[in-house]
Amino acid sequence: MIEPLKKPRRAPGMVDVAALAGVSAQTVSRVLRGQTNVQDSTRDKVLAAVEQLGYRRNNAARALSSGRSRAFGIVQLQTGYYSRTAIISGVEAAAREAGYSLSAATSPSLDPAAIEEAMSVLADQGVEGIILALPLIHATRGIEELTQAIPTVSIDGSRTSATEVVAVDQTQAAQLATRHLLELGHRSVWHVSGPPEWHDAASRSAGWRQTLVSAGIVPPEELVGDWSPGSGHRLGLELGRRPEVTAVFVSSDEMAFGVIRALHELGRRVPEDISVVSVDNIPLAEYCSPPLTTVAQPFEEMARVAVDHLLRHISDPATLTVDSIEPRLIVRASTSAPR
Repeated sequence: MIEPLKKPRRAPGMVDVAALAGVSAQTVSRVLRGQTNVQDSTRDKVLAAVEQLGYRRNNAARALSSGRSRAFGIVQLQTGYYSRTAIISGVEAAAREAGYSLSAATSPSLDPAAIEEAMSVLADQGVEGIILALPLIHATRGIEELTQAIPTVSIDGSRTSATEVVAVDQTQAAQLATRHLLELGHRSVWHVSGPPEWHDAASRSAGWRQTLVSAGIVPPEELVGDWSPGSGHRLGLELGRRPEVTAVFVSSDEMAFGVIRALHELGRRVPEDISVVSVDNIPLAEYCSPPLTTVAQPFEEMARVAVDHLLRHISDPATLTVDSIEPRLIVRASTSAPR
């Protein structure tokens, strides 16, 4: 009888060495870089753990022992959504201008253990800094230690105690979108949100709700999508069957495409019957039917600022900053005053 193949365990990484030696990942990093500010006994424990685990650094990591790897790493979620790929493309271009290469590690989910493993892969490649392009719902001890050992910038708004943040003000983005619809004369605004575990989605939901409450309006039921056009289509079919709905704020352009398709199928006209506004301003937004009113996220600027922060953080690890980038409303034909 042939036994089924077992999934091979991943190769040991910096976090594993730190756990076995009983030290932090930052200490392991110092030993592997050949720095002198480590006690001899601690260095011996780390090197013994390296030997016991069979931990091997690749050529990029070895470069750190004598100099610089000139490489950044980026941790991304396994997804094909435009906003994620646009950010990664922007980071790669900005890194290249700064004389750095970019290595990408993909996490299959938002599970902290999966994110830690992706970060460990980059750490073992010897990157000088890491950009997190996905939300940190919970930070494990390993993630905390990795961000202390390697300069890290988050572009989702979530952070650890040692992480810099570069992010668009998503609460303001939602306020711009919701206020636009109210100023057109709509009595209320419905909301199709993204997954609540995403910092961006939660902030947009909060901004939508705050704007309605400030206007003396009780927020209607929030409908939760998953960023996909399919979820937008499903929720658009729900909204389109409710005669009281005249305005909808959707948390992403791609979900908005699905909402508008559903409204067309139900015979509801956009914007004559229902106005739709969203967030992102991906290239397809202006070619939607009708062209989509949306709050633009400056993906290229965000990527450039993130790389600038990472370079500064590498030079001065003790300084931690939060940089908020303002969004901008772009009005097109998908919104109008109610009939």
